[in-house]
Formats: sequence, C-alpha cells, structure tokens
Amino acid sequence: MDIIRSDSRGSADHGWLKSQHTFSFADYHNPARMGFGSLRVINEDYIEPGKGFGTHPHRDMEIITYVIDGALEHKDNMGNGSVIRPGDVQRMTAGTGVSHSEYNHSSEDRVHLLQIWIQPEKNGIQPGYEQKFFAPDEKRNRWRLVGSRDGRGNSLTIHQDVDLYASLLEKGRALEHRFGGRRLGFLHVVAGAIESDGERLAAGDALAISDQATLTLQATQDSELLLFDMA
Repeated sequence: MDIIRSDSRGSADHGWLKSQHTFSFADYHNPARMGFGSLRVINEDYIEPGKGFGTHPHRDMEIITYVIDGALEHKDNMGNGSVIRPGDVQRMTAGTGVSHSEYNHSSEDRVHLLQIWIQPEKNGIQPGYEQKFFAPDEKRNRWRLVGSRDGRGNSLTIHQDVDLYASLLEKGRALEHRFGGRRLGFLHVVAGAIESDGERLAAGDALAISDQATLTLQATQDSELLLFDMA
C-alpha cells in the first residue's frame, strides 16, 4: 500500500479557483504520480461564487464529477444542462469529442468538488452523459456502488473495468472490501479520518493498493470515502 498524503499533492491558485492534484496535471508534473491503473486525474477544486470554467473541449476520457459541498452548474454541446449537488455523481464520456462548461451555481458560496478522469477501455466512444443521486442512507456504513462498467445496481456506466464505491462511515465503524483476483484499489478520503493497517489517513489523503486481497479500515471521525476497484 502506497500512501499519498494530502500535503504532498500538487497545487494551483488562480484566485477564482484553488485546486489540489493527486496526479500530474497542468503545470504540476511528478513522474512518480502519472496516475494509477486507469485512474488518471483526481483534482480537488474550490471554485469561488459565480466563477467557473468556460466552454472547453475534452476527448477520449471518462470524466466523473463528485460535489462535496455547494452546487456546480454544467452545460455541454450534447444538450445537457444540470446542477450537481452533494449526493449527485455525474459521468461524462468525452469520447470522440465534447465541449462543456462548469460554473459555481451560487453567487454567495464556494463550491467544493472532486473532478476525476478515468482512461476509457478504448478511444473513439460515442460521447455520453449520466447523472444520478445516491441518498446518504444508501452509503451509510457500507460501500455503495456508484459507477461500474455494466451499470449494475443502478450505478453510473463507466467505459472501463472500474467499480467505484462511495461510503459515509460513522466514527468507530469499520468497513472491509475484497478485491477479486489481481485487482488494483485506490481509496480517497473525501472528509474525516480513518485508520487502515495502523496508518491514519485524513481528508485529502489517498491509498494506492496493489496485490492485496482485502482492504480493512475503521473511521476515527465521521468520514466520506471513495474507493476504486480496477483491473
């Protein structure tokens, strides 16, 4: 298990946008952190009220948006327009090419989110879009599948062999996850604090897991977690 501490991430401050990069992104380049498995980007962004990313293009990437606090407004050239709030998970398949914009929906409060990029299983996929809400009770003290290759369990469809789980784990509670076969795991602590194998992880920390059959963790604070189970 390789621990990525929050304060070791790359960072950028554009005034209207403050961002921390788990993996190399934009002006942050770390040859030891170019991604993990098919996971290419995890950016933790804070966007000031009324500000955001103007219309810009993407291609050949699965882009997942996970709002932690506040509300993010999305528009794209596929005709989609939505507001993403805590509990929502959005997947945009850039595929052969898509343009979109993302703005803080509020004129008063910052929006805090994770933007996640996953390399698709093949290039040239037809662009697509999904957004689903997962209620807190679905995630409380358990792993809730929120994204998968086959969309099972009413999860989002990700065009890659990845199962994405979310959990809201209460202080003192424990969780376990078993990886089937030779799989990779990546745990991102969204909020709170946990312990795993004697190591303490706090908000923004991550755990890259290779050649390990089981992940066991316990919350030392009320915590929010994301877990990627990947080929």
